[in-house]
Amino acid sequence: MGRFHEEGRGGWGPWEDWGPFSQFAGGPRSGRFFGFGEARLAILSLLKEGPKHGYQLIKELEQRSGGLYRASAGTVYPTLQQLEDEKLLCSEVQDGRKLYTLTAEGLQEIEREKETIDRIWRRAERWGDWGRWSGPESFAFFRPLAALVKATFRAAKWAAGDSQREERLLGALEKTIQQLDELRKE
Repeated sequence: MGRFHEEGRGGWGPWEDWGPFSQFAGGPRSGRFFGFGEARLAILSLLKEGPKHGYQLIKELEQRSGGLYRASAGTVYPTLQQLEDEKLLCSEVQDGRKLYTLTAEGLQEIEREKETIDRIWRRAERWGDWGRWSGPESFAFFRPLAALVKATFRAAKWAAGDSQREERLLGALEKTIQQLDELRKE
């Protein structure tokens, strides 16, 4: 068996570690930040920190993902209304805008879903890591990056289980990483 399998590297690891690029690996997220029902939990957890306006929630969701996830008003405001209908939060108009606050039931929901909420914010932190390196200047390189990832997957399939092939592939990848890092030093 090859080196990748011996070192426990046979799998791709959790899809969430791929951040916004999880779709390259065929991950279940297809580049989406929130899974079903997670946006409501994220919003509830942000409100645990204190009352907020909808716009504040939108900005905080974006900041927590390093700018890679941009919550739309079309997602946040209907979710806030749903949470209010469920009696998990309440709102009051302040300076012409709604200010949302958790209810006791909302706090209970956060406690029930603590594990899922923790997972959401761990994922947000990883997405934030990706976001530090990917700004508008990176978009021109997405097509060749996708081609590189695809070529790597094809080569991994070719190399699987053959230690000599795996070493050759690993060497090629490490050389590419080194060359890219050297470009930044010029």
